[in-house]
Amino acid sequence: MTGRARSPLTHGVDVSSLLQIHPEVADALATGGAVVALESTILAHGLPRGDNRVIADRIEGEVRRNGAVPATIAVLDGVVKVGLGPADLDRLCASDDIAKLSVRDLGAALALHRDGATTVASTSALAHRAGISVFATGGLGGVHRGAASSFDVSADLGVLARTPVLVVCAGVKSILDVPGTLEYLETLSVPVLGYRTDRFPGFYLSDSGYGVPWTVRTPAEAAAVVLARRELATDQAGVVLANPIAPDKQLDPDLHDRTLESGLELLRTEGITGKDVTPRLLEFFHHTTHGASLTVNVDLVLSNASLAGEVAVALARAGR
Repeated sequence: MTGRARSPLTHGVDVSSLLQIHPEVADALATGGAVVALESTILAHGLPRGDNRVIADRIEGEVRRNGAVPATIAVLDGVVKVGLGPADLDRLCASDDIAKLSVRDLGAALALHRDGATTVASTSALAHRAGISVFATGGLGGVHRGAASSFDVSADLGVLARTPVLVVCAGVKSILDVPGTLEYLETLSVPVLGYRTDRFPGFYLSDSGYGVPWTVRTPAEAAAVVLARRELATDQAGVVLANPIAPDKQLDPDLHDRTLESGLELLRTEGITGKDVTPRLLEFFHHTTHGASLTVNVDLVLSNASLAGEVAVALARAGR
């Protein structure tokens, strides 16, 4: 039996029919168990076909290994699914017709019965809607280079400012404006915690070159920050838990810098702007580094899923 978020009829639409919670996830939430939300864009759009299905199981496996229940989120057949079964994951990873859905796209996808993968922004919002407090992803979106004239800022940041979910990530993608992103997070009053580090990670790199205002040393400390913020109830912002990839697993910094410089020149040559910037640069990194960047991407996602599982368990043990 599928669990459903309860909601009253609104203008003749049964809202509860739009959000289905997998029975395992629903049971964990009902009994105070640990649950970790996972995005689906990385599976549908960020990883090679075939590899993505194997890695989907590995990501969920890291969450389970640490005592939590994984809840990969996607939109299938016009329904938000919080927690996917094997057949759903097969379909998500194999289909050529999976839209990329941020928060603003959800209503249209549901109404038009489109299949879609959720971004950091929409996964955060839907996780909170389902009652999930911890979310693991790869890298956070942020302020794009040249945003002063293009106004290109990821929706991830605005959603985090109004959604009380802890997001475990490897910082922001190094292809973005890292100091601009940190400044914007401060403006939005979104707390940024470094996990066992005082440096802000740069996705492919362990250290972006910038610091973090706070450091936590254990999953319990990260959970304690979430609980303290809940008790104070001063705002609805989420928490960024920045978990750097191990230095021996990061992309070679010199290779990274050369590839980034060439990639930015490619964007100028091809005239690519807006939402197409990140996927084009990630594709360029994968091709130019002969797959080394993809290996780093997978490693950091697995590490984040593992840590998120630990934090979710710590929150559950605290009875919240």
